[in-house]
Amino acid sequence: MDGARTEREGGGVTAAGRTAVSRGRRVWTRGRWPALLAVLTAGLLVCHGLVPNTPGRLGSLLEVFLPWLGLVVVPLFGLALLRRSALALLALLLPTAAWTYLFGGLLLPGAASGPRSLVVVQHNVSDENTDPAGTARALAGAEPDLIALQELVPPALTVYGRTLAADYPHHVVRGTVGLWSKHPLSGVRTTDIRPRDITEPWSRGLRAVVHTPYGEIAAYVAHLPSIRVGAGGLASSRRDESAGRLGRAVAAERQETVILLGDLNGTVDDRGLAPLTSRLGGARRGFAFSFPAALPLARIDQVMARSASVDHIRALPATGSDHLPVAARVSLR
Repeated sequence: MDGARTEREGGGVTAAGRTAVSRGRRVWTRGRWPALLAVLTAGLLVCHGLVPNTPGRLGSLLEVFLPWLGLVVVPLFGLALLRRSALALLALLLPTAAWTYLFGGLLLPGAASGPRSLVVVQHNVSDENTDPAGTARALAGAEPDLIALQELVPPALTVYGRTLAADYPHHVVRGTVGLWSKHPLSGVRTTDIRPRDITEPWSRGLRAVVHTPYGEIAAYVAHLPSIRVGAGGLASSRRDESAGRLGRAVAAERQETVILLGDLNGTVDDRGLAPLTSRLGGARRGFAFSFPAALPLARIDQVMARSASVDHIRALPATGSDHLPVAARVSLR
């Protein structure tokens, strides 16, 4: 009897051990689909440039919303916990690390202002803005050195000029874009960024030399063509062509220091803006999502610089526009 009992107990211990081992194995084998999705998300974050742009410019479409791809981690984390999958939890470290590498720095506080810095404001004021005076006052309230505006149309243009005149005595307008400055301007000219297939009058770019206390800088103000998202994907050919023309103008600029302010209708991750992002640096800190104003999902209003650094960018409170204004601090070298 004792021998039989011992044999049964020994058998029971062996079965329990096997059960524990089996459970341990399932922890690492279950949840394969969440783990695969986590790896795929990390791959898209790191290798988004490999996503083809045809058909429908899918690569650019992904890049417009690239920071939001990190949100995929949240439901995958919940699913990993529900499935009790160590494999999925470990795999989630990959997209978390990728997102942190790409965008984590934007969350850090900006450095203190240096002795050679400017504050600039960029805003597409909208040609349907019903309160241009209030918009102008709100922008001036940020106390910037430069204010760049797009979609300037009469009679609102007169209102902007009159409201900003006291604090910004130097200004220039070309077509529907304008620049207001506390510092003297010279060398003003139109920057031709019109796509080839647009035959009607179309002026959305200007260049001016700003005589700051720290030296001369070339300031460009631009409004690239709009993009559309439809059943066929992203329609951005005009925007891309215009970005190429603006990029060539910046490359030919003889002033060492350049600041570009504009509604570029694209994010700095969008490959369609490569002619600009390859030549100019973007903001080091801040997301500053600017469009649409009611639910900002992307920053398509940009401040970029050459031989200077855009230390921090932030969105300002809403005006009468469908864009939020953005304010940036630029440190000159």
